[in-house]
Amino acid sequence: MKRLTYSLLLASALANPGIAQDRPNIILFLVDDMGVMDTSVPFLTDAEGKVQTHPLNEWYRTPNMEKLAAQGIRFSTFYAQSVSSPSRTSIMTGQNAARHRTTNWINSESNNRTTFGPHDWNWEGLNSQIPVYPKLLQKAGYRTIHVGKAHFGCIGSEGEDPRNVGFDVNIGGNSIGQPGSYYGEWGYGFIKGNKSRAVPGLEKYHGSDIFLTDALTLEAEAEMEKALQEGKPFYLNMSHYAVHQPFEADKRYLAHYQNSGKGGQAEAFATLVEGMDKSLGDLMQKLEELGVAENTLILFLGDNGGDAPLGGPADYGSSAPLKGKKGSEYEGGVRVPFIAAWAKPDANNKLQKKYPIAQNAVQLQQGTVMDLYPTILSVAGVNTPKKYALDGANLKKLLQGKKDKKHRDDFLMHFPHGEHRANYFTTYRKGDWKLIYYYNPETTGEPSWKLYNLKEDPYEASDVSETYPEKVASMIKMMKERLEEENALYPVDKANNICKPHL
Repeated sequence: MKRLTYSLLLASALANPGIAQDRPNIILFLVDDMGVMDTSVPFLTDAEGKVQTHPLNEWYRTPNMEKLAAQGIRFSTFYAQSVSSPSRTSIMTGQNAARHRTTNWINSESNNRTTFGPHDWNWEGLNSQIPVYPKLLQKAGYRTIHVGKAHFGCIGSEGEDPRNVGFDVNIGGNSIGQPGSYYGEWGYGFIKGNKSRAVPGLEKYHGSDIFLTDALTLEAEAEMEKALQEGKPFYLNMSHYAVHQPFEADKRYLAHYQNSGKGGQAEAFATLVEGMDKSLGDLMQKLEELGVAENTLILFLGDNGGDAPLGGPADYGSSAPLKGKKGSEYEGGVRVPFIAAWAKPDANNKLQKKYPIAQNAVQLQQGTVMDLYPTILSVAGVNTPKKYALDGANLKKLLQGKKDKKHRDDFLMHFPHGEHRANYFTTYRKGDWKLIYYYNPETTGEPSWKLYNLKEDPYEASDVSETYPEKVASMIKMMKERLEEENALYPVDKANNICKPHL
């Protein structure tokens, strides 16, 4: 009887596209390690604000991202945090990493503080007491679905299981930061590959030829159908393990990239990107079939700068023309793609009238991952908690293609850890100026810094700190004020002295 009722409901949905909803469905489509250049969609703009196509945009094939961008608005400058866990925690909390203190990627089994990192950094990540927005959506009647990578906390912590932090459903998410394998034949790591990083909960696909990205997409589609069955709006955290290493080729797309001269790993990475794009297209098609595309908002982004195997960490290979990659202090390490669009634009749809999104537009004003918390709650008609320290702001006006003079024009990225691509640093952007401040706890010596004018030098080719010492001083002062306001932790030297920023 239950199965019959569901079938009838689904049939009704399919027969009546655009079925009425009081609240929109929301999909956060999050791609692991996808930088702003890992796509055929150009995000970077010239001095006049016009998008520019670069060689990497011609290398990758992402037609569904192109479609989504044409239907909505993309941001030329959208900032994440240094690496995975800080960004994911910032998305869920609306807080900067300096404030929530998950300032490094979380190792599942042990505290990866690094030698001079802060002793009490938050390596347990999220917990059930934090008012993360999925929990607020859940209380407001949304069916909250997590599919894919979580990486919210270590083994044994509450954040290990997304169901402890506001999700009704968890498929494939736990403490791991990368998949044991992308191959169903290998059981996503259980049969062959990195078994300690095997993706959980997908046993029915083991031994099949279904690629991990596709398996997660199929599960997400089924969960959207269940939400429709229950008559609930849904929030889907579509959090792909792709395009994180291991760089195992999705063989369906390998012919598109072979003999490129870029190397086998780069070609495999490109297939992961294309497979991720197929997932986006599949979900958009499913929304059409279910009759709810007009009622569904898609927010697409990466969780940190790119990690394409196309060069060293601080050169112009993997993120060209930007400098740097995942974990670095440069723009290529922290800029990510961001697109917001209704899955099927309809000027007459009441939900879209309430929350309009510009089409085929480019927003030049910067946004950050912290902005997603208030934006998603605003779309859902849910208030942000009173007296909650929120570092992000609602993107509603910016998503209309307008300028929002009240939206903050500064961005802080705090990484008080070492033994990565860049060690013990804070970057601070204010307007066109960007400061990179390096702590030196290894030697207890004096700090150092670099200063860039991103309007004149968007690719960070020329450090102008010696030319503008007064600007350096003012930027350090503003950076210190933000760090203190957010109660940041700092590196410590060999004698456990705290290394606070100073001139």
